[in-house]
Amino acid sequence: MTRFSAALALALAASPALADDDYIPPVTHAATQEECGACHMAYQPGLLPARSWSAIMGDLANHFGENADLDEATRAEIEAYLVSGAARRTRSIPADETPLRISELPWFKHEHDHEVSQRMRDRAKTMSNCVACHRGADRGYYEDD
Repeated sequence: MTRFSAALALALAASPALADDDYIPPVTHAATQEECGACHMAYQPGLLPARSWSAIMGDLANHFGENADLDEATRAEIEAYLVSGAARRTRSIPADETPLRISELPWFKHEHDHEVSQRMRDRAKTMSNCVACHRGADRGYYEDD
């Protein structure tokens, strides 16, 4: 399978089994890169379902303990981008749940078991610092370094 077809398959399925291909299309939207990337890695839309992105973008005044408010036009533009590229099939997430943290998803927990979690704490200091262990994460590559 070519890298393109693997990425396309992952994008279409948006399967939480990310580790199978270790690639998810990167953020290509300028406002998302600028606004979200100012504080943390701009996470790929395909990492969460649409309902999660809507919930996150709907409460930016309380963005994981920080005020990340944006003007309404920018907020709506970023939300539309995230929702349009969101995970389509989320087999491991019940339909009545709206996860807000990628690190709480079943596939993430599976891939970051206790041994990996200890190395992450030593190297990354936080579960949200993907680029500490996956140097290509901002470009969509999640193979281990």
